[in-house]
Amino acid sequence: MAKKLGKVKKPSVKKFEKGRKLFFVTLIFSLEEPEPELKELMDKYWQQVREQLGNLEGKLSRVNKVYHELISDTGEEGVKAMDEMDAGSKQIVKGCLERNAEFHPLEDRDMLREFIDWNQCISVGLLSKKVFDHINKFYEEIQKKRQEHIARIIDETLKSDEIGLLVMREGCDIQFPPDIQVFYIAPPALDEVKQWFMKNRYSYGE
Repeated sequence: MAKKLGKVKKPSVKKFEKGRKLFFVTLIFSLEEPEPELKELMDKYWQQVREQLGNLEGKLSRVNKVYHELISDTGEEGVKAMDEMDAGSKQIVKGCLERNAEFHPLEDRDMLREFIDWNQCISVGLLSKKVFDHINKFYEEIQKKRQEHIARIIDETLKSDEIGLLVMREGCDIQFPPDIQVFYIAPPALDEVKQWFMKNRYSYGE
């Protein structure tokens, strides 16, 4: 079962020394022009993520592989695409790369484009249930294929005893290989950010 940081009763570090591990960081997008309160919460969240990630690396080992949702490019192009996304995760990823971690593209380009297109179709506010059901069927099909692809990429690239960092939005239903220990990095500010978005009727995952 996946472990959530801060909710485990101080297990022995030796228990996790061997085997493949994956640090899961929740990807949250801010607004184009965030209010001061939201900006402060977002900065607080990513700072706490950096602190908890550093704590985990100090106890276990440094991150070897980095995976980021919505990125289909390799190397410098992948990092550039992440910059253009303008998510708070980019500084965390760059920090891992500076410590010699490898950046691996997580998405198939064509599959990602289809997923985004169907998602945009659903989000426009359809009036017809028949049309919605039809579009939702294709959306769920491509989402399932996409999640299977992501699981396969991680399985193929994360080697024995390596640690991967996965930055991805909540709500994914990815079936990770059973030999990978997943650690969810969920600092206190994550709930504060969620509450702000709910109070202001925004979706924090978009």
